Amino acid sequence: MRGGRYRLRRLVRHRRRAIAAGLAMTAAALVAAGPQDAEGARGHPAPARPAGSVAASADGSDPGRARGTRPVRTVTAPVRIADGATVGLLHPGDRVDVVAADGRGAVRVVATGARVTEVPDVGATETGALVVLAVPRPTAVRLAGAGTTSRLAVTLR
Repeated sequence: MRGGRYRLRRLVRHRRRAIAAGLAMTAAALVAAGPQDAEGARGHPAPARPAGSVAASADGSDPGRARGTRPVRTVTAPVRIADGATVGLLHPGDRVDVVAADGRGAVRVVATGARVTEVPDVGATETGALVVLAVPRPTAVRLAGAGTTSRLAVTLR
């Protein structure tokens, strides 16, 4: 009888270790995956969606986004618009398209659907006026590059 009891204790002891190791691995995987949005992890409320935008699904993801892809992170980019009077028409929350025109007459769209986050009250100069836009990081890079080589304009959406 003694041998049977020893085997039972050994089996239970090894099973506890296996379960503990499995739980530790699961916890590490959950921490590594973490929340997709670092701001949301700190208890900040989710930003309000503009009117007419698509609501998120029940799990908080964008229904139009493919499964398994990460959401695009937005950054704020200060942009100098050539026509200062146009900037006077903008308000935070407006959606705009940014168009770049070089000296040869070539025009290209640099950003579409950029959200105006701030319109600094600096006043227009002969080089234009400043507006701050929320855009994805790659678009911010394109805006910065276009701003150095072209005159930028906005169109309201």
